Amino acid sequence: MRIRATVAAVTGALALSAFAVPAAQADDSGSAYRADVAKVRAAHAKSALGSRADAPYDMDVTFSNFKIAKSFKVGALERVSTTVTYTMTHAADVDIEAEDFTTVPYLYKGSYTAPDNMLFGNLPATCAATSATTADCKGKIDVYPSEGELINADAGSWKGAALALAQNGQDPLAEDYDITKVGYADQGGLGSTLVQRNAKLTVDAAPEPVKKGKTITITGKLTRANWETNKYSGLPSGQSVVLQFRQAGTTAYTNVKGIKTTTGGALKTTVKADVDGYYRFTYAGITSTAPVSAAGDFVDVQ
Repeated sequence: MRIRATVAAVTGALALSAFAVPAAQADDSGSAYRADVAKVRAAHAKSALGSRADAPYDMDVTFSNFKIAKSFKVGALERVSTTVTYTMTHAADVDIEAEDFTTVPYLYKGSYTAPDNMLFGNLPATCAATSATTADCKGKIDVYPSEGELINADAGSWKGAALALAQNGQDPLAEDYDITKVGYADQGGLGSTLVQRNAKLTVDAAPEPVKKGKTITITGKLTRANWETNKYSGLPSGQSVVLQFRQAGTTAYTNVKGIKTTTGGALKTTVKADVDGYYRFTYAGITSTAPVSAAGDFVDVQ
């Protein structure tokens, strides 16, 4: 089962569990590469501390032009994927077309050398050579909140990185596997994105129908994904939300008033009804929580 990527005591070492995905969630071709990368990554990290000699060599590969969405929201249960593109530059003797060459983008929370958490894709990136020493690559980050990959404190800014692994004909499962013949490259600080908790917002205007000039009460609730319980729960009191109105027959909403959430994300306010139209609440979001707007609730004014 995929679980939160607990970082080992050695700098940059990643627990093997960060790559272990159930067959029901990932292509079979993806499971092997994650285990291979984890093994080589851990050996490379330990060698950096001088704790072992049997480690991969530093491969002449660098990464640039890392592009990812400015933000993406993750719900309480459902898998979420976001696409990453980047440029890979390599020495002429690095065979990126080899079957056992792998490159992959990933995200990390905290410092690059000792991250608090990391997110990878189910499959390696695909690359197309643009010259003898450069290639354009495209991969995905796959997130499974129901598998414990995230805790609520992980919401916010994450940084982008990419790595490359060349087995050079070595079989990771063979008894004579020689990791010193394996090439490895890893580079952080390539970009950034916000990993946000998905939000939900409801609205209900009553009574309806209503006589013109009479007061209607509009209630709602603002909740967000809790990655630790895999449910939605109310945000802390005092979140700023705007009540908007769209007159029937028009397409644009206009602001009516701003209000604050109370306990459990509850919302309640009143307005006088003048014409038929739709009322909704809208929330601009914060660093940890994605913006959201409720579907409009129609009020028939008679």
